[in-house]
Amino acid sequence: MTTGQPEFTTDADLEWCYDAVHGVSRTFSITIDRLEEPMARHICIGYLLCRVADTIEDAGHIPPGDQTDLLETYDRLLDPDADQSVETFMDDVKPWIPRGEARTDDWEVVAHTPRVLRTFESLEEEPREIMREPVRELVDGMAMFTDRYADEGGLRLQTLDELEEYCWYAAGTVGTLITGLVARGASPERAEEMRANARSFALLLQLVNIAKDVDSDYHEENNVYLPAEWLAEEDVDIERVTHEENHSGVTNVIRRVTGRAETYLDDAQRYLEVVPEQHGNRLSAWAIPYLLAVGTMRELRERPEDVVREGDVKVPRAEVYALLQQFEEGVSRHRLADLRNEMAEEPLHQ
Repeated sequence: MTTGQPEFTTDADLEWCYDAVHGVSRTFSITIDRLEEPMARHICIGYLLCRVADTIEDAGHIPPGDQTDLLETYDRLLDPDADQSVETFMDDVKPWIPRGEARTDDWEVVAHTPRVLRTFESLEEEPREIMREPVRELVDGMAMFTDRYADEGGLRLQTLDELEEYCWYAAGTVGTLITGLVARGASPERAEEMRANARSFALLLQLVNIAKDVDSDYHEENNVYLPAEWLAEEDVDIERVTHEENHSGVTNVIRRVTGRAETYLDDAQRYLEVVPEQHGNRLSAWAIPYLLAVGTMRELRERPEDVVREGDVKVPRAEVYALLQQFEEGVSRHRLADLRNEMAEEPLHQ
C-alpha cells in the first residue's frame, strides 16, 4: 500500500476510532482515556490495526484456510511496497462479516478497515513506521498459527513454549509497538530497559486473559490455548476442556498458567517504573491494566473453578472503581509496589 505525504486525519475519522476502541476493549479503553495527544491517537489506531487481525484469527465461523488467506491479504495492505488494494481485502472479508444483531463491535471494526487504514496513513511518518512492523509481525504470526492448525479447525496449542510463542505474536508484538512509541526521546539506558522488559509486560497480560477465558475461547472461537501437554497430565481430552467431568483437571492447568503469568510480574513492574511520561504518555495508562491483572490473578488463585463453572473470573467492579479513584488522586511510581501487594492479597475496595 503506497504512502504519500502524511496528512492530518479528519476529526470524524479519529473520533470514530476512539469510539471503536471503547466498544471492543475495556482494558485499552481505560488506557486511551488516560493518554493525551498525540500518544492517545497513536495507541488507539495501532490497537485497531491489530484488532482487525485478531478478530479474523478468533473467528470460529471462518475455516482456517480462509483465515490464513485473509490475514495474508491484510498483511499486504500494511506493506508499503506491496500493490494490494483495500477493496480486494474488503471483497474477501465481506462474506464473513456477521449481519444485523450478530455483528459485534469487533466485526464493526473489520467492516471499517478502510477507515482505520486511512487514519493510520494520515499519521506523521515517524509513529507510522514505528507501528507498521510490529503490527505486521502480529498479523504474520496469526496467519502462521491458523495455517499450523488448519486441519483441527481451531488452535490447539501443544506445549508451554508454543503457548508463549502464541502470546508473543498476540501481545508481545503490541508491547513492541507501545514501547517504540513511548520510548521516543528517552535516554538510551531507559529505552533499553523498557525493551528488555516489554515482553514480560505483554506476556503477563496475555497469559492472564488465557487463564480466565478458557470457556469463551473454546465455545466462541474453537480455540484451546491451555497446553495440551498439561491437559494430558490431568487426563483431560483437549476437545472436552469445558466438560463437567474435567473441571478439576482443567482447574489445575488454569492454576499453572496463572503461576506462569506470575513469573513475569517483577519485570513488568520494572517496565512501568521506567516508562517515560512524554508525547502524551502517562504512567496510569499502563499501570492500571497491570494492577487489574494482579487482581485477576488473585481471583484465579482463589476460585479457578469459576472459569469452567461460570465461564469467567473477573475483578469485582467495585475494585475497578477503587483502583481508578486511586489514580485520579495521583499514584507515584514508588506506590506501584504497595498497590500490587495490596491487590495480590485482597480486593482494593475492602
